[in-house]
Amino acid sequence: MSRYERVFLTLAGIFLTCLIVSNVLVFKFLDIPMPVVGRITISVGLLPYPVTFLVTDLISELYGRKRANFVVYLGFFLSVFMLFILYVGKIVPLAAIQDPVIQEHYVAAFGKTTKAVLASMTAYLIAQLIDIRIFHFWKKLTGGRHLWLRNNGSTLISQLIDTVLVVTILFGGEWTVEAIIHVIISSYCFKLLVALLDTPLFYAGVFFFKDIEEETGKNE
Repeated sequence: MSRYERVFLTLAGIFLTCLIVSNVLVFKFLDIPMPVVGRITISVGLLPYPVTFLVTDLISELYGRKRANFVVYLGFFLSVFMLFILYVGKIVPLAAIQDPVIQEHYVAAFGKTTKAVLASMTAYLIAQLIDIRIFHFWKKLTGGRHLWLRNNGSTLISQLIDTVLVVTILFGGEWTVEAIIHVIISSYCFKLLVALLDTPLFYAGVFFFKDIEEETGKNE
């Protein structure tokens, strides 16, 4: 296997791992004390999620739009497959040697996962495809210059769309408007901070892997 493909598989693996884990952890929240604003409230699933946007930007830069879109669609279908596996785990009968309370804990832990994944996947698919499109728009507009602009410009817009969609779909009708707005603002502030902090990582990734060439020719 060529270095070109090894790096791609590694990036895709990181992307898919962060995506699946973020879906499982979406219902637990934590408060983070912040200067000036006091505190922000975010889902624990949000902690690994911004990495997915960094990785799609790297794949877009190094491998082109087609491969980035492929990874995004693959993440969507694997999340649906995860739902199927969790559902099977829910309906199969418990072994006689196990305490029935285990089934109750399983349902409590994963009972809402279907709604969470469907909500997050709707937002994810829209936001990621917008992110890739905006990334390549800025790349074409700037003639391949200004990495920071297409990295942050695409991520900040797509993350805002993702945040508004997933919170309103998932918690609309259950939470108060004030709580929803607070979580949207908190989540976006966290994503904004991570997006700015990961810019050096984006530059480093492009610097170390820019020399990768596909065995059959140019990047897509």
